[in-house]
Amino acid sequence: MATVKDTVKESLIGTTREPQLSQQTKATFDQHAIKDEETGELYMTEEQFVDAIAPENEDYHKIKRDTYAVLFRIADRRKAGRINLHDWGSFENLLAKPDAEYEIAFRLFDEEGSGIIKHESFKKLYNLNKGSDSIPFDWDCDWASLYLGGKKHRHDMTYPQFSQMVRGLQGEKIRQAFHLFDKDGDGYIEPEDFQRIILETAKHKLSDHLLDNLHTLCNISTGSKISYANVRAFQNMIREMDLIDLIIRNATQKSEDGKITRTDFLNEAARITRFSLFTPMEADILFHFAGLDEPSGRLALGDFAKVLDASWQNAYMFGSGAAGAASEAGKKALTRTKRYMHNVLEQAHHFALGSIAGAFGAFMVYPIDLVKTRMQNQRSQRVGEKLYTNSIDCARKVIRNEGFKGLYSGVLPQLIGVAPEKAIKLTVNDLVRGHYSEKGTGKIWLPHEILAGGSAGACQVIFTNPLEIVKIRLQVQGEVAKNVEGVPRRSAMWIVKNLGLVGLYKGASACLLRDVPFSAIYFPTYNHLKRDLFGEGPNKTLGIVQLLTAGAIAGMPAAYLTTPCDVIKTRLQVEARKGETKYTSLRHCAKTVYAEEGFRAFFKGGPARILRSSPQFGFTLAAYEVLSKALPMPGSGGESTTPSGFSEPALGLQEAKGPLPYLRSRNALKIILDLDQDFGRPKIPSGRSWIPLPGFRGGEKGST
Repeated sequence: MATVKDTVKESLIGTTREPQLSQQTKATFDQHAIKDEETGELYMTEEQFVDAIAPENEDYHKIKRDTYAVLFRIADRRKAGRINLHDWGSFENLLAKPDAEYEIAFRLFDEEGSGIIKHESFKKLYNLNKGSDSIPFDWDCDWASLYLGGKKHRHDMTYPQFSQMVRGLQGEKIRQAFHLFDKDGDGYIEPEDFQRIILETAKHKLSDHLLDNLHTLCNISTGSKISYANVRAFQNMIREMDLIDLIIRNATQKSEDGKITRTDFLNEAARITRFSLFTPMEADILFHFAGLDEPSGRLALGDFAKVLDASWQNAYMFGSGAAGAASEAGKKALTRTKRYMHNVLEQAHHFALGSIAGAFGAFMVYPIDLVKTRMQNQRSQRVGEKLYTNSIDCARKVIRNEGFKGLYSGVLPQLIGVAPEKAIKLTVNDLVRGHYSEKGTGKIWLPHEILAGGSAGACQVIFTNPLEIVKIRLQVQGEVAKNVEGVPRRSAMWIVKNLGLVGLYKGASACLLRDVPFSAIYFPTYNHLKRDLFGEGPNKTLGIVQLLTAGAIAGMPAAYLTTPCDVIKTRLQVEARKGETKYTSLRHCAKTVYAEEGFRAFFKGGPARILRSSPQFGFTLAAYEVLSKALPMPGSGGESTTPSGFSEPALGLQEAKGPLPYLRSRNALKIILDLDQDFGRPKIPSGRSWIPLPGFRGGEKGST
């Protein structure tokens, strides 16, 4: 209940009805406020206010966090240097207004709270708070007179007039700055002058990529200077970035590969807009800056993000000072850790899908592999004793004598071996290629490509040789059991125990002899087919049919040319029957096969080997594509770190993330910084972030 004294005071001097405070407003105030030891009252100073209005986890590389202290002058209505719960509630209520950004900027200059801004007061406050080395701005120009009146007829500015003046201020500042640097009046300025103009007028709104490359604007036309038309087109482009974002998202969504050209952009703009038409020069400027790292002219959403997203920053752009460096180092460490864990999970996910897809591909072509093995193991040259006359005859007899299941004898070790084989082979090839590839372009010398493929083939043998020898012995035991009475069928485990560790690597030298040249031929051929025949590159992504075709063609020479090595490996790994020559080494095997069966024996099973390798790659790739879509990596459906024309959940702009009071405060600071980039920066040793007009009420208070 109000006291008599308070009642009399209110009746004499009036009172201000405070807005009803929400629970969230009170909770925020209580969280950040400190207690006055004398009165017990909770209050916020400038420091606590910044903590409340600007959460530490937001992005401040454009508008520094300490700049938010400027807004404290608006919240501190009583000019006491501190704000209480009612002051905080009023400020949050102001932030909730639909036009809060402009009203905050207006109240910053309306320190009297009268609802108008006087011309002289505005100019003095502006001059006191602008940077000492800022590009001069003439407030007595014709443009300013339209809002403030001429020298003889100055008038006060109302809130609507002030808002409209600020809206067009940046364009006038750029125009005046251009005239200042265009000393010879020919309508051109140097790129360095243009860069300074933009840095002083729009640095707080533009991405680091854009700011770092401003001087390249001169390259969109002949000559080394920048015309006023270029500058005006650039300004129009940055003013319409929200609309450009919408157009680009729609256009990339409709593109098959998620990339668009300048023509696609203008066509989509014509569909969406009715009044904000883009000129050819504005489109040229947009594609110039977005395509600096991709000069082909076909750009993806990620290319445009470097221009449209102000939060995009270079790796080396961090906060200043030891504290900022330490904080940024912590963020970088956390980011690296998250990225590392994400990469580990992603690789595990790819490995799992690759294993399933590889097993599927191997299963589909396994009968061809079995026929190939049986044909290669057939030694007799006498027609009457030959089991199979050709691959088709072999398949027919296997089905007749062993049933359809006979075509899948030994399939289990093959399925087990496919996963590590593919993983090791692809990983080693990528590692070696990455080591020798040129940074940025990705180009690699052909001998290094061959070395990468050969290294991949060599590494896989360490794991796959034991599985190969078990698979082969299981594949041929069916025909042995059919032709030799009393020979029992053996399981894979029996074969492993019988061979022992050393026996499992029997024929490893032959396996190396086959897999090293196979991979050395296959990988370079596959990559050159994709790039040279089908045109894969930064601007073109191949479809499944093209990938299947490239894989199938690459597998043909690799498979057939290494067939002699595969024949020798098969003969060494298959247990010799009674009466057959037992091979002791690679050289002995090759000499014996040539002497007993002739040169053509080295290419037994060659056609079957080609028929197996090509479709196996196709089945594996097709299965992997289907699995990737059916079983995406958990979490991949959320926000993407890399913009993509295919990953956007919907067309159009996306809402900003963050608390609404922070977003409104940030947008208000964008308007204030349009006046001058130095607004809010400390200018005196006491660290005062805002210099009020001398003589104003409370001018000496509140310096914290």
